Amino acid sequence: MGTDRCMVLLLLFIFFLVLTVCVRAQRTNTTTTEFTFRGFTGNQSLIQLSEAAMIKPDGLLRLNDRKPKVTGTAFYNKPVRLLETSGNSTTVASFSTSFVFVIIPTSTSNGGFGFTFTLSPTPDRPAADAAQFLGLLNRDNDGKLTNHVFAVEFDTVQGFEDVSDRSGNHIGLNFNSLKSNYQEPVVYYDSDESDRKEDFLLQSGDPIHALLDYDGPTQTLNFTVYPARLKSKPLRPLISQRVPNLLQIVQEEMYVGFTAATGRDESSAHYVMGWSFSSGVDRPLAQPLNLSDLPTPPPNIAKNTGYDPQVLALIVALSGVTLILLGLLFFFLMYKKRLQRGEILEDWEINHPHRLRYKDLYAATDGFNANRIIGTGGFGTVYRGSFSSSSVDQIAVKKITPNSMQGVREFVAEIESLGRLRHKNLVNLQGWCKHKNDLLLIYDYIPNGSLDSLLYTRPRQSGAVLSWNPRFQIAKGVASGLLYLHEEWEKIVIHRDVKPSNVLIDDNMNPRLGDFGLARLYERETLSRTTVIVGTIGYMAPELTRNGKSSTASDVFAFGVLLLEIVSGRRPTDSGTFFLADWVMELRETGDILPAVDPRLGSGYDSSEAKLALSVGLLCCHQRPASRPSMRMVIRYLNGEEDIPEIEDHWGYSEHSSRRSKFEGYVSSDKASSSSVASFSVTRVSSSSVIMSGR
Repeated sequence: MGTDRCMVLLLLFIFFLVLTVCVRAQRTNTTTTEFTFRGFTGNQSLIQLSEAAMIKPDGLLRLNDRKPKVTGTAFYNKPVRLLETSGNSTTVASFSTSFVFVIIPTSTSNGGFGFTFTLSPTPDRPAADAAQFLGLLNRDNDGKLTNHVFAVEFDTVQGFEDVSDRSGNHIGLNFNSLKSNYQEPVVYYDSDESDRKEDFLLQSGDPIHALLDYDGPTQTLNFTVYPARLKSKPLRPLISQRVPNLLQIVQEEMYVGFTAATGRDESSAHYVMGWSFSSGVDRPLAQPLNLSDLPTPPPNIAKNTGYDPQVLALIVALSGVTLILLGLLFFFLMYKKRLQRGEILEDWEINHPHRLRYKDLYAATDGFNANRIIGTGGFGTVYRGSFSSSSVDQIAVKKITPNSMQGVREFVAEIESLGRLRHKNLVNLQGWCKHKNDLLLIYDYIPNGSLDSLLYTRPRQSGAVLSWNPRFQIAKGVASGLLYLHEEWEKIVIHRDVKPSNVLIDDNMNPRLGDFGLARLYERETLSRTTVIVGTIGYMAPELTRNGKSSTASDVFAFGVLLLEIVSGRRPTDSGTFFLADWVMELRETGDILPAVDPRLGSGYDSSEAKLALSVGLLCCHQRPASRPSMRMVIRYLNGEEDIPEIEDHWGYSEHSSRRSKFEGYVSSDKASSSSVASFSVTRVSSSSVIMSGR
């Protein structure tokens, strides 16, 4: 009885033991796989190679060389069981892999296509294509569910059917297809600052470490890639994703390994220096790989590819065009820069090269200090300056008013006319300057100022009246200067603005006619065709109001008015009906012309010279241009070399003056004098010079 009980208990124990084993067998049918290759020498039997793949004598696994359009695969020759069954559910078991690889491009600028770490149902990839198919799939089976392929793609050229990826150098997770479900550019997260990314090139020729960990229970895949020279792996993976679709790919038995390929024009050699793998029920970690324990990496020597002659010719041509365009751009920038600085020479500037530097003029006038102003006008301000402490080096600088088109025209006209004229009774133009918007004319400094100032301003200020002898000599000097302009220079110069404010007096009381802003040059034997009325009210010849044609005779008329003004000390006109020539003519007709002499002279004048000067002045103011004498005859009259012809009774200036035409135009100011002059009401009035378009 006791024996039977023991037998029953033994049978029950055996039954429960078998039941436990069956339950355990039903709960899991996975096995653990683990291997580590620190170099592949001596492990050839464990690696199944195909196509261009080979194990080098130095222990490196070369997936392919740099020949065009080749593939290579290398798989662990034993299958790995990754499916885990528990009850009625099946999951993919955890696995981990670590490997160090090197990609050597064909040249420093050309490489490809890349390689993959792969889970495959076969230990090779038959019928797989090269180039963008990476030795993994082909055009016919790409994307098919029957492939049962999972790959981590290390791509170095533009992704397959991925227009967003232009430069390659990315990591992708591929499921049965070359189109990546997840993709990231190649970076690693700094181990000290996990949010800071550092990018690097897969085909740099340097060893690179890759780590892949898949956690079965959570279906989470973590992937990290970083340069193997780093002492520790980054704390944060490049890719961390749940990949539940891995279950539809993994079969009962899978092979792990690598595939690689090159293209027709893009090729790189792909090497694996070391590889470890681990899988099983418990979450395994692949054995770490230290770079010092692995074979020496392959030398990073890119092939020097020669260029096709046509390509070389195209490069040379494009380089030439680029150089030409750069030259044109440089020229344009320099032209624009010089134009902004006023350094571009125009035609008139080339013919008149007396150009002075702006910085020298700026220094000479103390930065155009207001204390240096010696005269103002409608088109500019005149400053006294000096290049040294010597009085001999003193200059007068006329600064043309910016944004005045008339001022620019005066600037050019004065350079063209006065720039080449040389006469003791003409102001000497030393030079000119353009600087940005500033236009400057530089003359000899005339210390006594203008005749206008000597006649009117100084007597009011100090009571000192200009005596007769200087007046008479000044008149002769102005006449000599006009003779030079009209007859003695190579061209005919018509001043068109003869008046006291434009006559400067030097230390020796020698007059110098200046301000040639309205002057015009004509070839001899030609007639003036201008239809623009210019001049100063009171000094303008009557014919200018009818046809606007200036001539030497119109300059003679202005000189006649100037001569009467010098003798009488009165301005040619005022705000009323007074006109100087009319008044002197009326006195002459009474038989006594001497009351026209400036009363401030008292008896301190030569009456015969005064009568002579007044008569010459009236003759020059004749209504008809043909009846006016030339400046050569004027000088002969003033010197007593010729008798003055009798002035006709129908000289008729009074009648003409009462019928004067009304003008519409532009009135400017005296430009070198601070004295005030009677205004003429037109479009714009500031003083006495007038410029009007003829009708």
